[in-house]
Amino acid sequence: MSLRIRDFAAEDLASIVRLSLRAWEPNFVSTREVLGPDIDAALHPNWRAFQQASVEAVCTDPTMHVSVAEVDADLAGFVAVNLHDDGRIGEVVMLAVDPEHQGRGVGTELTEFALLWIKDAGAPVAMIGTGGDRGHAPARRTYEKAGLTLLPLARYFKKL
Repeated sequence: MSLRIRDFAAEDLASIVRLSLRAWEPNFVSTREVLGPDIDAALHPNWRAFQQASVEAVCTDPTMHVSVAEVDADLAGFVAVNLHDDGRIGEVVMLAVDPEHQGRGVGTELTEFALLWIKDAGAPVAMIGTGGDRGHAPARRTYEKAGLTLLPLARYFKKL
């Protein structure tokens, strides 16, 4: 496997959206199981359209540093990183790996790449958020393998 990480180019956007939707589908299924159909429908009436818009916004945001991973010339994943206004925290805002390339270290490489970018940008702390549900378990394993520390948080939802 030949892995290369490079800067995002505008022509990557459609491929990034497609791989993101494939990668995050299990997360949305798991979130629906946790929240139930009423809350999930209120939050994500069309999760694919919501996620596509989110990915497009992040990839075209001039404050984001977006990089893509290529495996043997295939677009295999992407990561978007930025610095918080005070410069103390660099955040991995989005990271996705195409399911065809998952389990082969692409997520780990993208995470390490993002952490190095944050360090080189001068931020002393890196932050990555993900879900605590079953669907996000692979992401949590990747981040813990990269040496990040979990801070348990609680969020409660209710359909009104």
